[in-house]
Amino acid sequence: MARIPDAFIDDLLARTDIVEVIGTRVPLKRQGKEYAARCPFHDERSASFTVSPTKQFYHCFGCGAHGTAISFLMNYDRLEFLDAVDELAKHAGMEVPREAQPRSAQQQDDSRDLYSALDAASKFFQKHLEGSDKARSYLGERGVDAATIAQFGIGYAPDGYSALKDALGKDERRMKLLDRAGLFSKNERGHVYDKFRDRVMFPILDRRGRVIAFGGRVLAKDDGPKYLNSPETALFHKGRELYGLWQVRQANQKIERLIVVEGYMDVVSLFQFGVTQAVATLGTATTPDHAELLFRNAPDVYFCFDGDNAGRKAGWRALESVLPRMKDGRQAFFLFLPDGEDPDTIVRKEGKEAFDARLKQATPLSRFFFDELAREVNLATLDGRARLAERARPMLAQIPDGAFGDLMRQELARMTGVGGAAAAPAAPRPGPRGAAPVQRRSLVRSAITLILQKPALALAMEGHARFAGLRLPGIELLVELIELVRQRPDISTGALLEHFAEREEQAALHKLAALELPGDETIWTAELQDAAIQLERQLLQQRLEELQAKQRERGLDEMDKYELRELLRARAAMH
Repeated sequence: MARIPDAFIDDLLARTDIVEVIGTRVPLKRQGKEYAARCPFHDERSASFTVSPTKQFYHCFGCGAHGTAISFLMNYDRLEFLDAVDELAKHAGMEVPREAQPRSAQQQDDSRDLYSALDAASKFFQKHLEGSDKARSYLGERGVDAATIAQFGIGYAPDGYSALKDALGKDERRMKLLDRAGLFSKNERGHVYDKFRDRVMFPILDRRGRVIAFGGRVLAKDDGPKYLNSPETALFHKGRELYGLWQVRQANQKIERLIVVEGYMDVVSLFQFGVTQAVATLGTATTPDHAELLFRNAPDVYFCFDGDNAGRKAGWRALESVLPRMKDGRQAFFLFLPDGEDPDTIVRKEGKEAFDARLKQATPLSRFFFDELAREVNLATLDGRARLAERARPMLAQIPDGAFGDLMRQELARMTGVGGAAAAPAAPRPGPRGAAPVQRRSLVRSAITLILQKPALALAMEGHARFAGLRLPGIELLVELIELVRQRPDISTGALLEHFAEREEQAALHKLAALELPGDETIWTAELQDAAIQLERQLLQQRLEELQAKQRERGLDEMDKYELRELLRARAAMH
C-alpha cells in the first residue's frame, strides 16, 4: 500500500482546525483556552471531553478517548486512516502524496471499472427480482418486506447458464471485467457460465457503500450449497469484510454495540424487526481482521451462534480472535441460542424486546473463556488445576496491558492457585552513600510531558543523544521525542502524538499531553533545562559507578584511570 509521508501529515494537521472538525459533529462550548463537550464516545452527564486548539488534539477524561483530527474522523465517522486523511486534505485544499509504489492511472481505472461492473450486476439482479414470482414468493414466505429488500439491495439471479453473461458481457473487455469480479465460473472444457443461478442475491458492500461481492442463497433446499459467496478478488477479501456493516452505519448515528451472526437472512430479519446493529461474517470464522473491524466500530460486540457443538466451536474461534484486542473499555459477549433456532427464526417468534433481553443475558467473554477451558478438567485435583493454568496462561498473555488483563489473571489465580499476583516492584538501586534517593522516573516523565505540551522546547536540549545510555525507564522514548522535534521543528502536539499511533506508548503519551501544567513557557523552558542538567549528572554518576565497580573487580587500565579522574573532576565542578 502507498505510504503517506510524515511531513505531509504534519502539514495537514497544522492546516486543520480540530475545533472546526469536531465542532461540526459535536456541540462544543469554550472553557478558557480549550473547548468542552459531553463525550461522543461514551454516555455521560457532565462534559469531560476537551478539545485543545493549541495542542490540536482531543481527550476525554472519562473514557480515555484521545487523538488528533485524523483519529477523530476514524472513530466518529468510522473512516479508515487513508479515508480520514483524504477527507481532511479535501477541506484543506491539499493533494495527498503517496510514497512507494503509488497506484498507476491504469490501476485506478481498473478498480473503477470493477466497481462499475459489480454495480451493473447488482442492478441486473434487482431488476430480475421484480420479474420473478418465485423469488418474490420465497422472500414473502420468509417475511422480508419491500422496505428491507430495498435497504439491502436484495436481488435474484435468474436460472439458466448465461443470463448475466448475455446481458452484460457484450464484448471481450466486459467479459474479462465480469470474470475478474468473480461473477463467472468455468467448466473442464473451458466453457464460461454464470456463477450465480436461481439464487436470491445479497450484495456485499464496502465501507463506502460500493458493491464488492455477492452472496447467493438457494430457493430450494436440495439445489446445491445453501449459500454461495463470490470468490476472493482484487476488491473482496472475505476475512476482512462484514455483511451489513454499511447498513449499520447508515441506521445508527452512534453504534453502541455490534451483533455478529452467521447468515445473510439473520442480518436482514434482525434489521426488519428493529435490531439495526447486526453483521455477519461471510462464510468464514471470525478472523483477527474481523475483530479489529468490529471494535473499531463499537465498544461492545455480541457473538450470536447456535447452541450446538458447532456453535460453541465458532464462539471459541471468535474468542481467540478478539482476546488479543481486548483493550480496556472493550467488551465481548457470547449468546448461544436454543437448539433449532437462529437469529432469523427467534426474532420472528419473540420480537425485538425478547431478543434484546436475551442479549442482556449473554455470557461475558471472561466467563465463556474459563467455562470452556475448565470443561474437560477436574478443578478438584491439583493435576486439573495445573492443566487449566497451562492452557490459560499463554492465551491471557495475549491480552493488552490494562485492568481487564490483570483481572483475568487474578481469576485464573483464584481458580487454580497458580500465578496471577503482580510482580513485586524491584528495589531501587542504592546511590552514593549519604545521597538522597533520586526520583528517576518522575524526572524523565516530566521532561516528556513538557516536550509533548510544547514541542519546540526540545530544540534547546543539547547533547540529548548521550542520554540514550542512561538506564532509566522512559529514556529511549524521551530521546525519540527530542529527535522527532529536531527533524520536524514546527511539529505540533497533535502531530507528535500521531507519530505514536498504534504503539503501546500512545495512551500514556496522550494522558501526559492532556495534563494542565502550571506556569508559562519561560518556566517550562527553565524546568526542561534543569531536567537536562540533572540527566547529565545521572549519566556522569552512572559511568562513575561502572568504572568504580570495574576497579574493584579487575582493576583499571590507563585510559580508564584518566576517564575516572576527569569524571570526578566534572562531578566536583557541578556542586
